[in-house]
Amino acid sequence: GLFFSSGRARFDGPGEGAVGGSIHAWLARLHLARQAHTPVLRVDEDDAGAGFALSLAVAEDAATLHTPTPLAKVLAATAWADRRSAVLQTVAMLAEFHPALNDYVRAGARKPLAVSPQALPALLFDTLPALRLVGIRTLLPRTLERLLRPRLSMQIKAKSGSAAGFLKTDDLFSFDWKVSLGDDRITPAEFERLLGKATGVVRFRGQYVYLDPAEIEQLRARMARPAPVSGSELLRVALAGEVDGAPVGLNKAAEKLLQQLTNTSDVPLPKGLRATLRPYQQRGYAWLWRNARLGLGSVIADDMGLGKTLQVIALLQRLKEDGALDEARALVVVPTSLLTNWQKEIERFAPGLRVNIFHGAKRELTKDRPDVLLTTYGVARSEEALLKGMSWRLVVIDEAQNIKNPAAAQARAVKSIPAGGFVAMSGTPVENRLSEYWSIMDFAQRGYLGGPTHFAREYATPIQVHRDAAAAEQLRRVMAPFMLRRLKSDKSIISDLPDKVEQDQFCTLSRQQAALYESVVREGLKSVAGESDTFRRQGLVLQMILALKQVCNHPAHYLKQGAAEPDESGKAQRLLDLLEEIHAAQERVLVFTQFREMGDLLQRMLRERLGHEPLFLHGGVTRAKRDQMVERFQGERGERVFLLSLKAGGTGLNLTAASHVVHFDLWWNPAVEAQATDRAYRIGQQRNVQVHRFITRGTFEERINEMIRSKRELAEMAVGTGETWVGQLPPEALRALFRLG
Repeated sequence: GLFFSSGRARFDGPGEGAVGGSIHAWLARLHLARQAHTPVLRVDEDDAGAGFALSLAVAEDAATLHTPTPLAKVLAATAWADRRSAVLQTVAMLAEFHPALNDYVRAGARKPLAVSPQALPALLFDTLPALRLVGIRTLLPRTLERLLRPRLSMQIKAKSGSAAGFLKTDDLFSFDWKVSLGDDRITPAEFERLLGKATGVVRFRGQYVYLDPAEIEQLRARMARPAPVSGSELLRVALAGEVDGAPVGLNKAAEKLLQQLTNTSDVPLPKGLRATLRPYQQRGYAWLWRNARLGLGSVIADDMGLGKTLQVIALLQRLKEDGALDEARALVVVPTSLLTNWQKEIERFAPGLRVNIFHGAKRELTKDRPDVLLTTYGVARSEEALLKGMSWRLVVIDEAQNIKNPAAAQARAVKSIPAGGFVAMSGTPVENRLSEYWSIMDFAQRGYLGGPTHFAREYATPIQVHRDAAAAEQLRRVMAPFMLRRLKSDKSIISDLPDKVEQDQFCTLSRQQAALYESVVREGLKSVAGESDTFRRQGLVLQMILALKQVCNHPAHYLKQGAAEPDESGKAQRLLDLLEEIHAAQERVLVFTQFREMGDLLQRMLRERLGHEPLFLHGGVTRAKRDQMVERFQGERGERVFLLSLKAGGTGLNLTAASHVVHFDLWWNPAVEAQATDRAYRIGQQRNVQVHRFITRGTFEERINEMIRSKRELAEMAVGTGETWVGQLPPEALRALFRLG
C-alpha cells in the first residue's frame, strides 16, 4: 500500500530512523538513469531446435530502427571504451533478475546463454515482464510471441443415420474429448505422446506450447470424469461453436445436420391442406416439419395474427400423410376460449384430419382415437395421469405463456406428457422476464438451455441486468434452430398488412373522482408507511393501485354503485365522444377493460346512449355464447361496439371487423396490450387500425405510463413490464408517483 497506492508512513519511532534510507538503497538498484545506449535482451531458437539461446546487445535510443550492436563487440571494441562503463552498470542490474548473465559477461558475451525448455517459462513469465517495466527492450522469435496453452475441447460427430427418420435429440450427436492447441485439436492419446515426460515449453507443428503441470493435471482430471453431456447440450455446444472458451470441431455429417436445421429450402405442402400459405408461412411450415422429422422441438413465436395456427395445422396434416400419426397421435393443449377456434380451423383447412375435443364434465376418450385431440390446460392438469399413459407423436401447446411459471402445477402437468416431439406457440414468449422464456423452451426442447440456475447465470442475468449484447447474441444463435419469430411490422415478412397507429387519449378527473382519488392516496400511503414487512407492504401498494384504477375509471366502479352517469367520469365522457366519431365514419370498435364490473357499467351507459346494448365478452360467458358473439360482431353491421374483458378476450379471437381498439384501463404491459390489439390487427384486416390508450392526466396512470415508455428498450430486449415493481419503491417515490396534479 505504501509503494503502489496513496499510503503514507512515518518512521520516527525508536529504531526506525534508518528505515527510510534502507528502502531508498533497496530501490536504487532498479533505477536506470536515461542513457544514450541501453541493453537489449534477445531470445532465439538454437540451431538444433532443442532449446533457446539468450544474448545481449546494445541499442542507441535515438536510432531505434538500427540493428543493435552485440555486447561482445561493445566489450572488445576500442570505439566503445568511453561508453562501456555506463552500459555495464545497466547489465549488472539485469543480472539481479537473471544471475546467469554474470557468467555470460565474464566470458566476453561471445557465446549465447543456453536456456532449457524447462527454464524458459520462468524467463518469459517472471524475468522479461520485470525488465520491460524498468524500460529494457526484449526481442522474441515470432514462435514465442503466441505461446499456446492446452485447452479442453470437443469433436462433435453426427451419428450414422441422423439425417433421416424420426429421432430423439440424444440420437443425433456423439462426441470425443480433444485437446485444443491454438487452431489444432488432437486426441488425448496424441497429447500424452506430445507430453512424454516434458515440461516447460515444447515445439508443436511450428509453434510452442507451454505445459504447466497444474493445468495439465486439471485437464487430465476433466477428461477422466464422465461427461454430463446430453444430446441437447451437445446440440447447444455445436451451435454455439465453443465450450469453455475453446473452439468445437464438427465432422462433415454434423456440419450437414446443422445446415439442415437452419436450411430454409422449400418443403412440399401436404396434399390435403385446403389453404394457400403466404411465403413466410410456407417457410414456417417447412421449419416445423424439419424439426419434427428430426425429433427436435419448436417454439413458433410469430407476432399475433400472422397465422401460427395454420402453419401448425399444415404440419399436422403432413405428419398424417407421412404415416407418423398411424400409431401415436397428436395432442393440442389450448386455453378454453380457443377450443372452438381450433376445431373450426382444422375442419376448414385440413378436413382429412379427424379431430375431437376432450373437455367438459362429460368428456371421454373413445377407443377409436382421432388424429388430433384438443384439450385445455385445466384438463391436462386434472387428467395428467390419463394423458401421460397414452402414446403421442406430437404435443402442441397454444398461448404457451400459460406455462411460463415452471413451478406451477399446470406447467408441470403439461411438461410431464411424453411425446416424440413438441411445439410451443406464443406471440409473446417473454412477457415479464427471461425465466418465462426458459420455461417455454424447456417444454419444447427438454434440457437444451440447462436448468433454471444455469440459464440465469449464462443468459438471464447478463442480458436483463447488465445489458450484455454478447450474451444476447449467443442466446439468439443457440436458439435459432428452435425459435421462429416474425413481426407484422417487418415489411420483408408481410407487406400487405395495413398500419397500426397508437394514440394516447388523455382524460381528466371529474370533481367527484378527484376527491375520491386524494382520499384513497392519503389513506393508502398511511397504511403503507405503517407496514414494515416487505411482502405485506407490496400487497398494500397493489391494493392502492387497484382502487385508484377504479376511481379513474368511474366513481361508481370504486363505490360499487350499480348506476353510473357518464359525466361523472372523464374516461366515460371521452369514450362516448370517441364512439360518436367512430360511428359517424361507419366503423367498428373493440373496447377492452380489466374489470368485469366496469364492463357492466359501460354496457349500461352505452345502451342508454346508443339505444342498443353492445356485446360484452367476459369470463362468465359460455364457449357457445362466445362463438355466437364473435360471429355476430364479424358478420352483422349493426354490431358496432364489442366490450371485452382483457383476460377473456385478450387472446385467441379474430375480430378484424373492428378498425379501432380502445384500452379503457391499462395493464402497463406492452405485450398484454399488443395481444389484445391483435384481435383486430391481424391477417384479414383491410384497414388501418387505430389504437386508443385511455390515460387519466395528472394521476399515477400518466406517471407510470411515462416510466414504462422510458423503459421500452429493455422491455423489447428481454423484459415486459407490470405493476409489482411499484410496491418496491421507497416512500418518497411512492408519494411522488401517486400525488394528484
